[in-house]
Amino acid sequence: MTHPNLLVELFVEELPPKALKKLGQAFGEVLLTQLRAQGLADAASLLTSYASPRRLAAHVTHVAPRAADKPVSQKLMPVSVGLDAAGNATPALVKKLAALGADASAAASLKRAQDGKAEALFYESVLPGATLADGLQKALLEAIAKLPIPKVMSYQLESGCELPGWTSVSFVRPAHGLVALHGGEVVPVQALGLVSGRETHGHRFEAAADPVVLKNADSYALQLEEEGAVIAGFEARRAEIARQLALAAEQVGGGAEPIQDDALLDEVTALVERPNVLVCGFEAEFLEVPQECLILTMKANQKYFPLLDAKGRLTNRFLVVSNIRPQDASAVTGGNERVVRPRLADAKFFFDQDRRKTLASRVPQLAKVVYHNKLGTQGERVERVRAIATAIAAEMGGADLIAQADQAALLAKTDLVTDMVGEFPELQGVMGRYYALHDGLPAPVADAIEDHYKPRFAGDELPRGPVGLAVALADKLETLVGMFGIGNLPTGDRDPFALRRHALGVVRMLIERDLPLRLSALVGIAAKAMGPLLTQADAQGQLLDFVYDRLAGLLREQGASAQEVDAVLGPRPERLAEVPKRLAAVRAFAQLPEAPALAAANKRIGNILKKSPEADAHVTTALLREPAELALYEAMRKIVPDADAKFDAGDYTASLQALAALRAPVDAFFDGVMVNAEEADLRLNRLGLLDSLHRAMNRVALLERLAG
Repeated sequence: MTHPNLLVELFVEELPPKALKKLGQAFGEVLLTQLRAQGLADAASLLTSYASPRRLAAHVTHVAPRAADKPVSQKLMPVSVGLDAAGNATPALVKKLAALGADASAAASLKRAQDGKAEALFYESVLPGATLADGLQKALLEAIAKLPIPKVMSYQLESGCELPGWTSVSFVRPAHGLVALHGGEVVPVQALGLVSGRETHGHRFEAAADPVVLKNADSYALQLEEEGAVIAGFEARRAEIARQLALAAEQVGGGAEPIQDDALLDEVTALVERPNVLVCGFEAEFLEVPQECLILTMKANQKYFPLLDAKGRLTNRFLVVSNIRPQDASAVTGGNERVVRPRLADAKFFFDQDRRKTLASRVPQLAKVVYHNKLGTQGERVERVRAIATAIAAEMGGADLIAQADQAALLAKTDLVTDMVGEFPELQGVMGRYYALHDGLPAPVADAIEDHYKPRFAGDELPRGPVGLAVALADKLETLVGMFGIGNLPTGDRDPFALRRHALGVVRMLIERDLPLRLSALVGIAAKAMGPLLTQADAQGQLLDFVYDRLAGLLREQGASAQEVDAVLGPRPERLAEVPKRLAAVRAFAQLPEAPALAAANKRIGNILKKSPEADAHVTTALLREPAELALYEAMRKIVPDADAKFDAGDYTASLQALAALRAPVDAFFDGVMVNAEEADLRLNRLGLLDSLHRAMNRVALLERLAG
């Protein structure tokens, strides 16, 4: 049997744009989940969510007017308690039946069933299915309660409200209408001081009818578009804006394209109900300002889409997404052009003013900027970063690199005290590069001033050159060691100093740029620069654990299995640049037929050695008596040096594959040799042989972690 579809809409005042998409999805999903839980919707029921600046709505297909009745079997009590020797109901059973609305005669029809060791009485009845009115009422209240509302507001209900006794309501925005249609019939429900009906409202100014009287649940989107001048669906409205943006850019010509920004597109989609893209412009003289400044002010302050030319350079044209479609749009375009002009003029003023002072002259101002109450000022921090950066540069290159890294580290934070970055903090680093080039500094230094913040987020690009890498590593390590050193560790979802991001940045730079740097040495360099500021015991050890944990998570995200990650990171490789090669070697080794047996043997050896702390990797050949231990020793003499040579050459795959030849002698050893011999010298010699084998097998990775 096919049931009608359901439409529920909350008509409200303008919703917060950055939360609208999630609000629309959550409203529909919770509504559907609750309807399914009550048997009013089934697995075949489909959800379509709608969200516009002034409405949240959900359309659910195949919704029953009433849920099916459910048979219920309720355990009452053990038979020995409910029935006497003659099989008649005891007073306890009669009382229990009365509580369920049944009389004593129902005792004869009770079902007996085994319940554990005893037999129990069960009362079987039929639970009537929920009506749509009752079920939707519950589902609607649940959907409202579970909305991910960023900030709740309270407001008074309008006078004449149909729900007497209500005085105020708490919701994301004041609600003014509620629609609930099952097919063409109104479902009587109440929420937020409103009673359901079939009337809603369209565009504030351009609706052809007000109110819009909905015919049925399925006509919602079409009627709103035709009569209300509103595109109700978030994704449909977003797609229409994207289409109009592309069309407007094409009409401008010259290969122009609107800037790609999904977050901006989502926000604008949440601001308009009837999108209309218009082309506007500004004076070309403003293009003398770095385009990042102009783009940021247009996007962040005005929600405009700047137009870029075919080479990715900013043009003096931009696109506005209007919420109205007048016949003559000149007033709209003119108004937006007048609004943006002061913003661009401010940016030009800041840029011109900032260039009157060199970055070097701003260094003393950093001593007045507090970085952290336990770690001092930005000026003090700069000196620490300089020390770390020059030490890293010394490991990476010669005197020129050291000098440029020192200069870049000295100036990297100076743009924080410029007017432009004061107005637009997002431009820190970017403006530093422009000002450094204006001051005549070398390009590698200027690039490093911008790049020392990179990578700023997952997937962000890395610093361009060695100077930027040295300063970026220094900046992140100073933050990590400093915060761990004062006990300011991230907890749960709280990470105010972005320590997880900094750790991943260090990991990515070391690996993706194949840097010949040791992780513990880098942490030690930073700790030395921090000096007596570090008050927490074992801060360096905690930080190393933290970095390896971040690396493990990154490898798993990239597709490595938990076993592979545990095996590779088990030996704590100091050069993180080696990790991808070690991971590839472990994967290749795991495909060999000898791998499972060797991994299991390795695990067995590890367990034996844990119980024998007196063992060391020393073997006396005269004490090798059994043929199997002699054979293993000889095999190791031939195979291990070859595996070690390949390991030292960085060919980890070949090193592990060479060790695969040890499978047969290892198996024979465990089959034919008693390790824990009664004679102490024999036992220690055999443990020494196993210790030598264990060390040789675990240089690339802890193979025992691959054992099932």
